Amino acid sequence: MSKISSNLKGNAVRPKPIRVLVVGCGNMGASHAKSYHKHPGFEIAGLVSRGDSKAKLQKELNKDYPLFDDYLQSLQSTKPEAVCISTYPDTHYEYGRLALLNNCHIFMEKPLATTIEDSEKLIQLTQKQNKKMVVGYILRHHQVWVEFINQAKKLGKPLVMRMNLNQQSSGYMWGVHKSLMKSLSPIVDCGVHYLDVMCQMVQAKPISVSAIGVRLTDEVPQDNYNYGQLQIRFSDESVGWYEAGWGPMISETAFFIKDVIGPKGSVSIISEEGTYESGSDDIEKHTKSNVIKIHHSNLDSNNEFTKKDEHLRYQDDPTHQDLCDNEQSYFYRAITESINLDEHLQQAKESLQIALACDKAVKTGKTIYLNETK
Repeated sequence: MSKISSNLKGNAVRPKPIRVLVVGCGNMGASHAKSYHKHPGFEIAGLVSRGDSKAKLQKELNKDYPLFDDYLQSLQSTKPEAVCISTYPDTHYEYGRLALLNNCHIFMEKPLATTIEDSEKLIQLTQKQNKKMVVGYILRHHQVWVEFINQAKKLGKPLVMRMNLNQQSSGYMWGVHKSLMKSLSPIVDCGVHYLDVMCQMVQAKPISVSAIGVRLTDEVPQDNYNYGQLQIRFSDESVGWYEAGWGPMISETAFFIKDVIGPKGSVSIISEEGTYESGSDDIEKHTKSNVIKIHHSNLDSNNEFTKKDEHLRYQDDPTHQDLCDNEQSYFYRAITESINLDEHLQQAKESLQIALACDKAVKTGKTIYLNETK
């Protein structure tokens, strides 16, 4: 099976490319900037960051894009048509608000905001300004994950969804994780991806969440935790759990589990070798998954399986950069083809609402009923 086309060559190039300001030049911001750099429909208006990451990125791109330390100044100076926001989550609402007030479309790295109220305000302002906002749910642009969701829908109901992404981080990545935890916990920051996947699989109303969490080091802020696990119940009796831990103490045993069980069998994402053994903080391994294993539960009169397990192998498993290219190609089409993003934004808000409820469950020790939260 071939990988998803990023449509870099297939897009109809506008006479004048969309000028996009890239805000945040770390891991994700740099990847998105590389996509804009080679996409014929975009032109980078400037690179913005508080540190030296913008200069390093400019050198890597080998082009003298304007560099800025101050976001508002960069908006006023470059007057872009679009803004890519890949900064820490606690800046997302304000940076998004300013972009919209300056008549810009937005590509917003997940999560949409750090509160439901702020996410609703951003969505409402996007609609008022008649602009497009795409939230960076990268797994929606991965052929293996798209098929994983499709196969899960064939398993019957209810579903049991088991997922995790633990990261034994050190060095640079531990620094990144500590900075992220000043805004959000791991089960919120990463969990929105997998909660979004679960919601797509069951297509049912989320009812309640429970969660546990623990602070395993004094380097984590007092009001946060670097290990957590959430459990969710849906209206169709489906259930799911997600686990996320960050830090030098995190185990790499079974750090990558993506598994769904239903009455008709199970479906799992695995690597070609069938296991993940190390490198859990390597961003490539977070999406590097080229085999879907399908198990059928049918038995014959002797209680023996009637079908062997199937393995769908993807020879051209997309890299992390390929997926960012796919995301930005979609962002381009959303703007130029005026794609209706109402459902996309509501789903981004719903997955954030669930994740924030899980965070509340950790801190209160109580089950949270989602119809009682906002």
